[in-house]
Amino acid sequence: MISLSRLPLLVSALLLAGLTATASFAATTPRHRADPHVHAAAKKKKITRKPRSAQRTVPALAAAKTPDAKRRGKRAKTKPLPHGHAAHRSIAQSKSHVKPHAKVHAKPHVKAHPKAHVKAPAKRHHAKPPVTTAQAESPNFAPTIIPYVAPQTSVSTTASATEGPHLLARCGYTPASRKRLFSRSVFIVDEQTHTPLFARNADAVVPIASVSKLMTAVVWLDQNHAPLARRIDVTDADLDTLKFTHSRLTVGSSLTRANMLHIALMSSENRAASALSRDYPGGQPAFVDAMNAKAASLGMPHTHFVNATGLSPQNVSTARELARLVRAANGYPLIRRYSTDHQERVPTGRGQLQYVNSNRLVRYNRVQASLQKTGFINESGHNMVMRMMVHGRRPVIVTMLGSASADGSRLDGERIHHWLNCSLR
Repeated sequence: MISLSRLPLLVSALLLAGLTATASFAATTPRHRADPHVHAAAKKKKITRKPRSAQRTVPALAAAKTPDAKRRGKRAKTKPLPHGHAAHRSIAQSKSHVKPHAKVHAKPHVKAHPKAHVKAPAKRHHAKPPVTTAQAESPNFAPTIIPYVAPQTSVSTTASATEGPHLLARCGYTPASRKRLFSRSVFIVDEQTHTPLFARNADAVVPIASVSKLMTAVVWLDQNHAPLARRIDVTDADLDTLKFTHSRLTVGSSLTRANMLHIALMSSENRAASALSRDYPGGQPAFVDAMNAKAASLGMPHTHFVNATGLSPQNVSTARELARLVRAANGYPLIRRYSTDHQERVPTGRGQLQYVNSNRLVRYNRVQASLQKTGFINESGHNMVMRMMVHGRRPVIVTMLGSASADGSRLDGERIHHWLNCSLR
């Protein structure tokens, strides 16, 4: 029992406690309840972005409801929320009214913070035409899906432009086609850029036969300044005592120096080449020395000559070095003209002889060339060198040595000519 004397003190204590509780409650509750949408719009200006690592962990933590989350949901119905959580209370209340038999799809949500909201990173979208309500409700409506296209690295065209000319596989330049070449040694070089286009055994030292007559013409034109109209007689010294080859140019025939040079280059006439070397100051030995000196000056260390005709197998060179000789010989207009003429009738003092070009590709215009020379002895096989004019304007030097037949050498020339015309511009 409480005595009446203490009753006034108890009433005063209760009143004081009630005032204190009212003041603390007023401090923790908002003075007025504003519209949730207004607060949400106001909070957007104060949103701070969390790191992406934190954003990825939030859905995983919020996907499962724990007992603590359920208790927080119950307190959200009874206890007043802070000022920034007014919008979340309505969401929590709406989620509590779920039918028992309904299938609930839990969506990851972000736990609200009184000072900051997590804003998902913005995604880039391609511009799409607006979809009307009628289209969206139509059973045949299918949304437009824009596939992802990976970025591609652009390739500069200057690299291909500076790598130089080359033969193309689409033009027949394939490993199988290269194996079908009959010549044992082949070398192809673009004269404009000095770019080798193809090489097979290009450094093999082999006999070159009558291709030697190109050097014969170069040396004779360099050192002999006698008039071309002066005549030279064919003697017994010009007969072939090594291979015993036949010639229509009989002993006693008399031809001008120009005609001798002409048929030596065009028809590979051996007695004409021998007569030119005899007419050289110092005779044939001096002429052969001049041939070897010229080869050394042209940078042909593996090239060696013992006569002017090429009938000796000791006249040797390589396919690569012969390209240097072709380039040097092209500087002489007479060599270009005489070597590519189709035919020529020459007076011999005993009548006239008709000569034709020994290169059938040039004689029948199957290949356009500004210079050519063929050669054959048993030790060398069939040889052919040409300065082909691709599309009539681009010079390419082709040397082919060691074919087993004349037809094989001709077919090699046609095949290479097709590679060049198709691949080069």
